[in-house]
Amino acid sequence: MIAYVDEYGRISSTPPDPTVKKTIINAADIEVGVRKQDPADQVEELRTGIVSFFNESKGFGFIKDLQTQESIFVHIKELSEPIKENNKVTYKVEKGPKGLNAYEVKVVR
Repeated sequence: MIAYVDEYGRISSTPPDPTVKKTIINAADIEVGVRKQDPADQVEELRTGIVSFFNESKGFGFIKDLQTQESIFVHIKELSEPIKENNKVTYKVEKGPKGLNAYEVKVVR
C-alpha cells in the first residue's frame, strides 16, 4: 500500500493532482525556531509565594506562587537573606534553561 500526503498534511490513498496550482514559497521567508522577545515586552513584577522546599546543604529549593500555584526554582545565590520552609517571600521571576527561576528573594515580615 502506498500513502500520499497532501499540502495540508493529510494522508490519502490517491496521488496528488498535478494540474492543481502549486504555491511557491520563498526559502528566506521561513523562520526556524522561536522569535527573540523584545526586552520592552518583559515586565518584572514582584510576586509573592510560600517556600515549599529548601535544602540549605545543597543550596536550592522551590517557591509555590500564591497567585498561579506554580512551583518556581530558587538558588541560594539569589537570596538576599536566609529563608526556611513555609516562609512567605517576595521575588521576581526569570526564564532559565529548565524553567522559571526566582531572584531577588526577600522574606515578608
